[in-house]
Amino acid sequence: MTIADRWLLPDGVEDILPPKAEQIETLRSKLLDLYKSWGYDQVMPPMMEYLESLLTGVGHDLDTQTFKVTDQLNGRLMGVRADITPQVARIDAHSLAREGVSRFCYAGQVLHTKPAHTMDTRNPIQLGAEVYGHAGIASDFEVIALMLESLKLSKIEAITLDLGHVGVFRSLMQKAALDSDQERGLFDILRRKALPELEAYIPKYFKNQSLGEAVRQLAYLCGGPEILNTIRELVAPLSADAVEAVDALKQLVGRIQTQFSDVNIYIDLSELRGYNYHTGVVFSAFKTGGSQPLASGGRYDETGKVFGRARPATGFSLNLLKVADVTSLEVAKSKLILAPEQSEGDLNVLIDELRAKGHRVIRQLTDSDVELCDAVLTQVDGKWMVQDR
Repeated sequence: MTIADRWLLPDGVEDILPPKAEQIETLRSKLLDLYKSWGYDQVMPPMMEYLESLLTGVGHDLDTQTFKVTDQLNGRLMGVRADITPQVARIDAHSLAREGVSRFCYAGQVLHTKPAHTMDTRNPIQLGAEVYGHAGIASDFEVIALMLESLKLSKIEAITLDLGHVGVFRSLMQKAALDSDQERGLFDILRRKALPELEAYIPKYFKNQSLGEAVRQLAYLCGGPEILNTIRELVAPLSADAVEAVDALKQLVGRIQTQFSDVNIYIDLSELRGYNYHTGVVFSAFKTGGSQPLASGGRYDETGKVFGRARPATGFSLNLLKVADVTSLEVAKSKLILAPEQSEGDLNVLIDELRAKGHRVIRQLTDSDVELCDAVLTQVDGKWMVQDR
């Protein structure tokens, strides 16, 4: 290996350097303080666990994104977390096992075997908040509201909120009587928005023409909240469960519009991200005009069932690195003050006082330190003072 090769990082892995590192840390701190002010308790799960924990329930779809390693102590297979949500589900179900509603927040790095999107990092910093123990619109709205407040606190203007509900598609599938391979094929088509393939698929596999037309229309009926009335009329003759899901979404939209009138809402019921584990409302938040979500989430009831405690759950997570790329939040840079290397009573006291007030003070080690600093500590008439350079 050459010297040049030694400093190369793997594709999709990067150092975070100043001043961006300070900006990211400021965002992380502000967001966690926000979550705590809403009553969310912070948890810190480990970077790796046994695969049985990481890839069960909500985490099963993460199998291909998870790096696997062997535990040298016992030979068991472990995974480096690709998502923190499965770990929080384990904490709620087993480690804490509280009664009633539990609210958790977290922040930490995750690792992906491949980027989620082109040019994405493979080691994002994930922040999130989750509610366990409540099923209904109130908790769905709470986590969406907290997500939107997170983006506003991050100084991101012009937010678009994509809303869907997997219950509509799932209830229609129960009527369609497709086998598992056929349903997976349809899911894949909708996930890729491959509309020409959908047009060929529907008449081939749907004997009930009305049901097939309803599924086809779900891919086309996307837009503002007013589209929900059309969707309700479409599914009403076919499934009471689908109607219930649409009505729940309408209630949720009403609450969001009341509190966040400046947020653009886009309805897409063919958005089936996480279909295998989501059970209700799904959502993503974009900077308007952006192609990739800054934050996303949804309902995943009974995700703790595999840990022995089935509970309703909903939550969201955001990629702090993506948020930092589009934020207009400016981090105030404090002065860097140069102090002499010498140690004496009055000088030491002043340095301690300055640092306690949030100033950055370094002791001079070489002449080059002078060029880094905005001010210096100098002695005037026997008294140490800060003087700008």
